[in-house]
Amino acid sequence: MRRISRREFLSGAIAVGAAGTLAACAPTQAPTQPASQAKPLGVDTIKIGAMGALSGAHADYGRQINMGLELAKEEINAGGGILGSMIETRMLDEELKADVGVRNARQLVQDWGAHFLVGVDSSGVAMAIGPILPELDRVFIFTHAATHRLTEELVYDKKIKHIFRISVPVYQDAIVAAYVFRDKLPQARRFATIGADYEYGRAVWALFKEYMKRFRPEAEFVGEAWAPFLTTDFSSHIAAVMATNPDVIVATPWAGEGVTLLRQAVQLGVFDKIQAWWQAMGGSVDVLEGVKGEVQANAFKGKLWATARYIFNYPDTPENKAFVEKFRQRWARLPNYSAETTYSAVYAIKAAVEKARSLETSKVIAALEGLTLKTPAGDRYIRPEDHQAVYSVPAGRVIMDPNKYPIPFIGADLVILKPEDYYRKPPFEPIKF
Repeated sequence: MRRISRREFLSGAIAVGAAGTLAACAPTQAPTQPASQAKPLGVDTIKIGAMGALSGAHADYGRQINMGLELAKEEINAGGGILGSMIETRMLDEELKADVGVRNARQLVQDWGAHFLVGVDSSGVAMAIGPILPELDRVFIFTHAATHRLTEELVYDKKIKHIFRISVPVYQDAIVAAYVFRDKLPQARRFATIGADYEYGRAVWALFKEYMKRFRPEAEFVGEAWAPFLTTDFSSHIAAVMATNPDVIVATPWAGEGVTLLRQAVQLGVFDKIQAWWQAMGGSVDVLEGVKGEVQANAFKGKLWATARYIFNYPDTPENKAFVEKFRQRWARLPNYSAETTYSAVYAIKAAVEKARSLETSKVIAALEGLTLKTPAGDRYIRPEDHQAVYSVPAGRVIMDPNKYPIPFIGADLVILKPEDYYRKPPFEPIKF
């Protein structure tokens, strides 16, 4: 696998700049071509359409998608664009509704003329958009929607080649958790879930049980409480699982729901009675901002474990440090995983277009398949079989260190796995839940 460096990312812009200098020195009688024809791609602008949750309780995820999108656009355009063509972007609200997502995709391509699509927070929205992409004949790089079925079923089984995903799916939420409790809490035996009552939560719990049982055959799964989308009172769910006397609670409500759940668990004394709490996507910036007071007060007793699809304090590389610093200067916030994955998706588009030297969808698909590139989250490799980006994100305990960051972060007892140790591999066995 060949790595594509940051310098190579910008090589197309450098080449175009040199060509522009030579053109300026040409004899004045030479015929002048329109700017669009003088560019290798034949267009002045490359349009990248995006969507995410921009309204409601989960709106910060869409905002972060847009911030990552804009930062990548600004950087690339400042460096000369993609083979001399500037990037133009448009962001729409998916509203976490499948019909809205489909309508947005059609509008961005058919009305606005998008060459590429990125984003999407909801798995349901992603699964609805995926089947229409061959009709639209556009590459869509999904940057958040976590369902395993997007790449396992739509790409690998149904061969919809227009779908790519730059972010790690539910493997991170479930399988990494099983490794954590195998290695860090060998005494834990009894596991329960407070789960998001839709595919995401149920798939995470099913995968976690499968791998935990492999690692520890004596493990018991003692309680399940399922919370519908946008639940605000989790007291009955907490009471139900605590009645089963669990050692560990695996929780999948995310965003503001995750913050509410954690606060209510503190109020009900849960952290005095359990060994650990696993918060899937608890490394999301909005969740960390939301529980800052509780972490400062040690309300979680050092028992809150979490991960995400990217965390701002890992890896300790020049690429990540530069990204975090530029993001903070531009937006006065730390980047969420939705920002990093979208930022990296735009750079993946740039690398693929420069490799293909074309905007033709089939050629860009071929260039993306097997692509390896350095990103803030580390080296990413896009598997040709299922178009899933492969990389590693740590899990660990949530701590506070004001000398390092203004908000809590995943910074203690890190578990860092090789992707091949926790990514499901084709051919895929269905997850039963």
